[in-house]
Amino acid sequence: MSESQAAGMTVTVTPPEQRHERVKPASQSWFIARLNPVSRFICPLIMSLPLFTTLDVVSASIQLALSVILLWIGGINPFVVLRRTWPVWIAAVGSFVTIALYGRTSGTVHFAWAAIVISDGSLYLAVATFLRVAAIAVPSVIFVLGLDPTDLADGLVQILHLPSRFVYGALAGIRMFTLLQEDWRALGLSRRSRGLGDGNPIRRVCSQAFALLVLSIRRATKLATAMEARGFGASDTRTMARVSQLHAIDWVSYAIALIVPAIAVGTAIATGYWNLPLTSN
Repeated sequence: MSESQAAGMTVTVTPPEQRHERVKPASQSWFIARLNPVSRFICPLIMSLPLFTTLDVVSASIQLALSVILLWIGGINPFVVLRRTWPVWIAAVGSFVTIALYGRTSGTVHFAWAAIVISDGSLYLAVATFLRVAAIAVPSVIFVLGLDPTDLADGLVQILHLPSRFVYGALAGIRMFTLLQEDWRALGLSRRSRGLGDGNPIRRVCSQAFALLVLSIRRATKLATAMEARGFGASDTRTMARVSQLHAIDWVSYAIALIVPAIAVGTAIATGYWNLPLTSN
């Protein structure tokens, strides 16, 4: 292309608010997939806070049931919820066993040996703790699954107005974190090609981990320099390639996040089961 042709060319740039990108499959739920990434963090937080004011079976069980029903309406089958949140149930069972064995003793004692005492009070607290862990963690995990880090970073900067330097630096670190497995494999192959990987396996792992740490520091230094060169450290307001904003469905999700715990805690208060965690018996 000649200089005259290049000089006569014009490049049209579409404003960010007029760009229409293909919707990414961010969740199996049609409702959650349409939410702003910031809302997918705020909604579980709003739902979980009221449960910290009480430790009873009624409020936790009602909120867990309502959450599963709403997720089912949103397009996620309860069996899918159970399969995708299996670590939560393992943690809940662990908390149940711990509280049942070492919880506050009250009522009839069913078993006692050394520091282990199983009573009516400890069993009640164990069930309440199990349900509260599930009620808090299950919606949180479902909301976060499939979340795109780039969209979340845009929402944190544009909606919550967090420092862009910190947010996009963390995003770059998350993107680089996926390279660790490939770097570990490449380091192992290169060391074995030089005859350094046939000795003590513990010594080999420690030495290779140190080499990976040095490589990560070098890469982080280059990344920081590249981000500074692109103006991430400047004090001026940056323009955004993608617009992140709240819509009507986000406000609907906030309303649901307020109504669900209000129903759960309100029912516990009405039935007389509401009790502070520090005074539960």
